[in-house]
Amino acid sequence: MTTHDPSAGRDRPDREPVADPHSATPAQLDTGTHDTARAELSAQQAAHRAGLLRTGEGAHPATGGVPRNALDRFFGISSSGSTVPVEVRAGLTTFLTMSYIIFVNPQVLGAAIDVGPTTFVQLLSVTCIAAMVGTLFMGLIARYPFAQAPGMGLNAFFAYTVVLGMGVAWQTALGAVFVSGILFVVLSVIGARRAIVQAIPMGLKLAITAGIGSFLALLGLRSAGIVVANEATLVGLGDLGAPTAWLAIIGLIVTAVLLQLKVKGAILWGILAVSLLAIVARVEVYAGGADGALQAFPGFTDGIVGAPVWPSDLVGQMDIMGALGLGLLSVVFTFFFVDFFDATGTLTGLSQRAGYLDEKGDMPRAKTVFSMDGLAAMFGAFMGTSTTTAYVESASGIEEGGRTGLTATVTGLLFGLALFIWPLAGAIPGAATAPALILIGALMMDGIRHIEWDEVAEGVPAFLTIIVMPLTFSIANGVSMGIISYCAIKVFTGRGKDVHWALYIVAALLLARYIWLDAG
Repeated sequence: MTTHDPSAGRDRPDREPVADPHSATPAQLDTGTHDTARAELSAQQAAHRAGLLRTGEGAHPATGGVPRNALDRFFGISSSGSTVPVEVRAGLTTFLTMSYIIFVNPQVLGAAIDVGPTTFVQLLSVTCIAAMVGTLFMGLIARYPFAQAPGMGLNAFFAYTVVLGMGVAWQTALGAVFVSGILFVVLSVIGARRAIVQAIPMGLKLAITAGIGSFLALLGLRSAGIVVANEATLVGLGDLGAPTAWLAIIGLIVTAVLLQLKVKGAILWGILAVSLLAIVARVEVYAGGADGALQAFPGFTDGIVGAPVWPSDLVGQMDIMGALGLGLLSVVFTFFFVDFFDATGTLTGLSQRAGYLDEKGDMPRAKTVFSMDGLAAMFGAFMGTSTTTAYVESASGIEEGGRTGLTATVTGLLFGLALFIWPLAGAIPGAATAPALILIGALMMDGIRHIEWDEVAEGVPAFLTIIVMPLTFSIANGVSMGIISYCAIKVFTGRGKDVHWALYIVAALLLARYIWLDAG
């Protein structure tokens, strides 16, 4: 793999930061036409690239982007308008927001994988290791603030559909994940994933960001018990008197106030405050009670430090040849398809929110970023877990000001530390991270004001992208519906030439995939 000179501006996503569309004020957008707004936005982007605008909290324009030390030079911290404390705080925030995966992933995969009495602790170790290595790939090689871990949804598909439903051995299913990871890397190296990102129009990219925001908000509302499943109305209002709900509402108000007051580390302080309140007040918001009920914080009965269990029964157990059998090609393709568009949508949305996309919607060094996603999937399968992929919860660190790979590096190291102090990570209840997800979702909706809603060919695909993500609980489905509808409307209104040829190929493949699954 070629190592780029960190001082080369065109290789660094933080060397020539691009103002995201959120930089424009409402007044600028409310006066004049869309063309005027776009012209003003382009001017702001040019100013941002010239170093005249901040890329996040902690910017120090007086330094002129001059590296202060080797760490600064490696990650390009000053040139991104950030500082080491901001990056560290952002990394900690990202870790706390997604630390639930340490315990949830072993529970899900444990339904399909059984290696004896140590199954859970081995899967816990695998989860931490896969998250650590995958995130360090992003932080140290791609140098973006994106965290990776075994993906929710993909782990459920692995366990309940492939292994339990289809009767495929878990070793063979891991082989399918590994093969799909190889496909990710190949398509990334030849530039196919980057070409797809470039082909997606800016309106859809803004919609993807907003859709991810709505998806995050739904995750938070569900985790808080504020929104629950309802057979009659699909979804409904939960019991607001339940401990999880009112604790999350308190956290929502506290964190929102801190954000409004521009308190540094508002999201992190909100998570810690709610966790402390839950522990001190003995609020029953922790899993592990009798008959699956929630309980008050049980304390650190076995201490907060423990020796990790090496997953010897899981490492290297993947059956690649079995996965390449003709009958399992559909499984490989499904793993590939879902993670391809899920990760592509996530990385594009996070990049847009962080201000990495240029005026053409291109992500700097996209080939490296996407390759790290594929390598993480391969490594995770080798260790013994389902697909490792980019996490939308990375948005929490971005909102805290994280703009460089140092943020991801801190997050990755914390996952490594969790191997030894995982009981401490269990002190963060879902009610504490739910407010962060809801508020981050609200902040990510900001860019929709730049979508041309009065242009049906732009507005309808954007709307479908935003609404389908939370309603189908899938980022990939939202991206797919947006691309398919965009191409269809353009073609049938005689404006097919406005669409990049690569997007037509993607739309055709997406249609074939959905028809294939329905037929199956």
